[in-house]
Amino acid sequence: MSAHRRIVLIAIVGALIISTSAPLVRLSGVSPATSALFRCAYAVPPMIVLAWLERRRLGPLPLKGLVLAWPAGVVFALDLLFWHHAIDYVGAGLATVLGNLQVFLVAFAAWALFGERPSSRLMVATPVVFAGVVLISGVFDSAAYGRDPVMGVLAGVATSISYAAFLLLMKAGPQRSVGPLAHATVVATVAIALLSPLFGGADLVPSWPAHGWLLLLALGPQVLGWSLITFSLPRQPAALTALLLLIQPMTTVALSAVALGERPSALQLAGCAVIVLGVLYGSRTRSPEPGEPRRKETHRQEVSKAPKG
Repeated sequence: MSAHRRIVLIAIVGALIISTSAPLVRLSGVSPATSALFRCAYAVPPMIVLAWLERRRLGPLPLKGLVLAWPAGVVFALDLLFWHHAIDYVGAGLATVLGNLQVFLVAFAAWALFGERPSSRLMVATPVVFAGVVLISGVFDSAAYGRDPVMGVLAGVATSISYAAFLLLMKAGPQRSVGPLAHATVVATVAIALLSPLFGGADLVPSWPAHGWLLLLALGPQVLGWSLITFSLPRQPAALTALLLLIQPMTTVALSAVALGERPSALQLAGCAVIVLGVLYGSRTRSPEPGEPRRKETHRQEVSKAPKG
């Protein structure tokens, strides 16, 4: 198997593992703050081990990586707290689709901060995608799925804003697969513990089988899935990243239907399809004409399209 195919396989496996995040949160049956806290806390020991192995291979993490990883951990904590509330409000599948709105937020933030003008495809897709958000909210749908679809959409949008800030901070640091993520995970654990009273509070007493699901969430999506994604993203073209965007949220919707019995309404499923197809269209880059030099893809373009989970 060629090196390129191995990276493709690693990326797909990472996306499939991450797609189980929201269903595992629902299966745990704990409060959003509790699941967010232990998702990070249980991931800290293996992340430290992996970061230590990376340090032995590549040397100490540069100071810039530490300075950026710490605030990244704070916004990652907000990302998880908002997202786990979105799961509670509108279900695992739809919450995951909403989390992928960060693609657009990162693109427009990069335009404002770095002068990187979004592609015409992205400009066209943006209003279409937000029309999908309205459909998921259930504003025009008496059969909308979820305990509170409108609050679910608001929490999902807050998730995307926090997630976009996290990705921009992580992008600006050194290109390491584990070190910055390990620091961010430790900071996120502390930040979630401090912020949890504002998000309904966290239950600090482990119970079974709830914490079995949370341990699986930490070791699977948080450690293994995210490590595979952070390894593969800088090493693959934008077209494959767009494929990941299509695989991950749709797989979550399917898993949530099978494992959790979630049944979004027809309009909500239509909104889901509009968002996924809009993100897929907007994230595509124009292929150069024959003889035209290919413009170098930036790492920011790749990271901004990381799947949610």
